[in-house]
Amino acid sequence: MPGQSGGKAGIVPTGEAAKPAGSFELTIIIPTFNERENVRPLIEILSANLTDVTWEAIFVDDDSPDGTAAHVRGLMAEFPNIRCIHRIGRRGLSSACVEGMLASASPYLAVIDGDLQHDLSVLPLMFHTLKRDQLEIVVGSRYVDGGGTGDWARSRVRISGLATRMGSKLLRTPLKDPMSGYFILSRDLLDRTVRRLTGRGFKILLDIFLSSDRTVRFAEIPYTMRSRVRGDSKLDALVVWEFAMLLLDKLVGRFIPIRFIMFVTVGTIGAAGHIAVLGLMTRFLDYPFLVGQSVATAVAMTINFFLNNLLTQRDRKIRGWRLLSGLASFYLACSIGGAVSVVLADFLFGNGIPWWLAGVLGAVVGAVWNFAITSSFTWQRGALRPQAGGPRPTQVTG
Repeated sequence: MPGQSGGKAGIVPTGEAAKPAGSFELTIIIPTFNERENVRPLIEILSANLTDVTWEAIFVDDDSPDGTAAHVRGLMAEFPNIRCIHRIGRRGLSSACVEGMLASASPYLAVIDGDLQHDLSVLPLMFHTLKRDQLEIVVGSRYVDGGGTGDWARSRVRISGLATRMGSKLLRTPLKDPMSGYFILSRDLLDRTVRRLTGRGFKILLDIFLSSDRTVRFAEIPYTMRSRVRGDSKLDALVVWEFAMLLLDKLVGRFIPIRFIMFVTVGTIGAAGHIAVLGLMTRFLDYPFLVGQSVATAVAMTINFFLNNLLTQRDRKIRGWRLLSGLASFYLACSIGGAVSVVLADFLFGNGIPWWLAGVLGAVVGAVWNFAITSSFTWQRGALRPQAGGPRPTQVTG
């Protein structure tokens, strides 16, 4: 079996240049963000290994500042079996994978990272195993005999192990590596699950398994993670938050939008900040209550804005000087929401509703208002004009 090397022999398999769109047996989806230096080596490695498969590669790029999309387009004349989907204002690995899959007509679909950390010498074995055994998905696994995480730092191994255990508890199948970002699936499985996928975060494989309406027929092929040679790792602390939100979405997302749950969670943090500032100003600094309440409200709204920008609306994150206009629109929306909450609660209380229930209902209506208005105004505007340094994580192997 060919090794993972960058030689130019067999860059375009026999007859590949003449292949019309839609006649490929395998489409490889490669989500990218700032992976320009890895594009050509990756194509050459795929070509060296997939000599007996008719294949195409679709790079789905989230408007990389390093010009990854333009670089892919520049290589398309040399490699007729590659394509590029250049996404403007849309972010995230999972949604990129889904978009790439839906842009293909191939009966089999592979997902790999663009950082050369996956051992692509096992890709042909994964493909032929899927076809031969009539499976729905074959996973490149680090956690079966023969696989491994390479030279990962101990902290990253612990995080990956924890995420794997959490994901495994939700599955109905004995999948050893539900966090893998390296797999091949049949189009039938995609068609069966795609409308139930959350499209959130980075763990599209787990999302597919959890979205299936019946047990998935699968196999795992061992591989060992390789070290990144070029570019920067996309792994950051917020990956844990995204993973937790994916799990929560699969548990309760059918009843309550997960983004609203995140918004309310952030609001709870802001409320704690409000009480702390109010107590400081009135109890210790001896300011009048009205002054303390006003400052505390402004602080709470500011906390809420920046945490929502970082967490709830991470895929539509506002950056740079536009943070000021975003903050102003958030202040305005939440001020109106607060007024609506107070007026409604007062009306309900005046009509015989218990004080505590009137207060809760007023707060719920205010929260729904704030979420709806800020999502469609404050951050929707941010999504339409992405910054060059937009949200980074589109490629994480956990």
